[in-house]
Amino acid sequence: MQTEQNFNKLLVGDLVSENYVFASVLHYFGISFYQYPTHSLEQVCKKHRVRPNQLISELESWAARKEPTTEELYLNPIEVLVAYLKKKHYYFVRQELPFLSNLISGISPEKEFQGLMNDLRIMFPLFVEDFIHHIHEEESRLFKRIELLQDIEDGNFALHDALTILKKDPIKSLADEHEIHDDEMQGIRKLTSDYTLSEDAPLTMKVLYHELQNFEQELIIHAQIEDELLFPKAIELEKEAVRKITNKIKIN
Repeated sequence: MQTEQNFNKLLVGDLVSENYVFASVLHYFGISFYQYPTHSLEQVCKKHRVRPNQLISELESWAARKEPTTEELYLNPIEVLVAYLKKKHYYFVRQELPFLSNLISGISPEKEFQGLMNDLRIMFPLFVEDFIHHIHEEESRLFKRIELLQDIEDGNFALHDALTILKKDPIKSLADEHEIHDDEMQGIRKLTSDYTLSEDAPLTMKVLYHELQNFEQELIIHAQIEDELLFPKAIELEKEAVRKITNKIKIN
């Protein structure tokens, strides 16, 4: 095990080569690893007024992160599932997308990657814009709908208001509209030949390809959780709300 002092003397490029996650952690502290490949961690931390042990502690915390299993998410009530998805949205928008954007706009590519990086610099901002729009739509329509259905079930609306709400934006129509936002990632996948690089490719490109592939995998899992867990739970919640209102109408 390296002592903290020895660790601080290591070059940023070497640390990132050993563990690509370190590039994300550096970005979290406002440090672009590709600007300092031949600087020691100590030098970079001093320049950015960051304590090296803060970086190490954050790296350890990232390594210890554990996502809930599908079974755990399924067993929890729908509001826990919605809270988890909102948290992931926040993480995508505040951490992953800015990090990827920083890499794509900031890397000075070698000649063989110049054309590809020029294309990515056009393609990726369009993907980000589309993705953020998709998140806003989801939160303002689907998540809001789920909240309203829970209020109906809890008896927080007058009969007439509950009926009006139930007629608008049924979950089934929202489910039909729901798409996995993969079109642009498909373009990126094609552009990068399925994230394939030679062993001697520059570290910057290796980190970028790894992060793009990792982000795509996260999006696929995220969409599966929505399609296979959230929508079925939301449809059941809606059926229950309709049943309660129908019974109230019969009594009245």
